[in-house]
Amino acid sequence: MGKLAINGGPKVRQKPFPPWPPKDPGFKERLGEVIDSGVWGMGGEMQREFVRTFAEWCGATYCVACTSGTTALELALRACGIGPGDEVIVPAYTFIATASSVVSAGAKAVFADIDAATLNLDPRATEAAITERTAAIIPVHIGGMPADMDAFLALGEKHGLKIIEDCAQAHGAEYRGKRVGSIGDAGCFSFQSSKNITSGEGGAVTTSDPEIHARAWSAHNVGRVPEGRWYDHRVLGWNWRITEFQCAVLLRGLELWDEQDARRQVNAAYLRERLEDVPGIEAQAFIEGADKSAYHLLVLRYAEEAFDGLDRDRFIAALDAEGIPTWRGYNPLYREGLFAEEYGSLHLPVTEHACERGSFWLGQHMLLGEREDMDDIADAMLKVWKNREELLDE
Repeated sequence: MGKLAINGGPKVRQKPFPPWPPKDPGFKERLGEVIDSGVWGMGGEMQREFVRTFAEWCGATYCVACTSGTTALELALRACGIGPGDEVIVPAYTFIATASSVVSAGAKAVFADIDAATLNLDPRATEAAITERTAAIIPVHIGGMPADMDAFLALGEKHGLKIIEDCAQAHGAEYRGKRVGSIGDAGCFSFQSSKNITSGEGGAVTTSDPEIHARAWSAHNVGRVPEGRWYDHRVLGWNWRITEFQCAVLLRGLELWDEQDARRQVNAAYLRERLEDVPGIEAQAFIEGADKSAYHLLVLRYAEEAFDGLDRDRFIAALDAEGIPTWRGYNPLYREGLFAEEYGSLHLPVTEHACERGSFWLGQHMLLGEREDMDDIADAMLKVWKNREELLDE
């Protein structure tokens, strides 16, 4: 296959992957409807249509649309009655909002380790972390791969805990025939610009519990209640409302999702097959019951021993040079500045291995390409493996 591009050889891939967000004229049409309506904020039809549509789409009864996935998590925690004195178990292999939202709600984040094959929160490690103060668990469907919800629901029932799904990367993912966001007590979604359904920023809480819905709705709407008057503020709340413009874009995103998801599924399945021929690279595993990943990320596990000890970050640099953009992913959250002082002695070996040397990501927009694009990805990885001595000799 020739000399590696990082050392001056030709690239495997010269062209970019499909852009994200997609360039679709339907977004402008929807936005034009908002402008013509004269209602840009609260009280418009786009917001009413979106919360109805998204709740039904997820298989939940209710939806509260809000400003971000971060606020969705805090809304869900507060709506579930989580606050000072409570502990919430979360993974440390996730975006910081999974844990920072717990702190914002006044509770304590307790980090548990992840499963080596799925990179999702490990139910056994979670149960070991439960104390008399534990009030909730937040399993994250990392990369769009459903977590072991049977196990977490069983823990919730056994210990009297709320189960809040972090679905920020998992729009449309399915577990035992149900879409995520409809399985636990509440589901939390992000519509940030990289997400498979996006409005640039935005979020949502889904639930089938009317009390959780009412409390989340009140908290996101400055303490109002659905049956109250405009200036009737009964609890502490915040202005975390979404706009008509965002809901218009999200409704169009939902219309486009079926075709985009079908393409991601076909391309991901093909790429997973191709990667079976690349030593040291293995895709995130499906557990029993995980029917469908949303493939917001194709999370890949990296075994440096198959590359004769080549460091994961050096492999990523070589892959980027071949025209294949990748991401190294998270740091363990307990080592971030926000948490480092309090959790400095914590050691979660599977999390640390995944963060520091054992995993990397491909973005969902890459899976919107053609089969030849998937071949480029696999060929580039195989090229780096076959020419790994160029990197080891440096």
